[in-house]
Amino acid sequence: MTRGHQKFQSQQKNAKKQADIKKSKGHDQKAAAKAALVYTCTVCRTQMPDPKTFKQHFESRHPKSPMPLELVDVEA
Repeated sequence: MTRGHQKFQSQQKNAKKQADIKKSKGHDQKAAAKAALVYTCTVCRTQMPDPKTFKQHFESRHPKSPMPLELVDVEA
């Protein structure tokens, strides 16, 4: 049964090759998350994904600091 054994070896080799390709390509979740954080607090340099979250952060963490111009017209 050489053909059966060769088929098994070929399947294992292909599975290993596919796993290596998937591992090397992969999805970099940290990079994707970092790209989504586009708003940066001017006081504490914390990054936020959207202006609503940014305004909520600014109002709760820095109530005495003046509101940045980009947040003045954003509704919370």
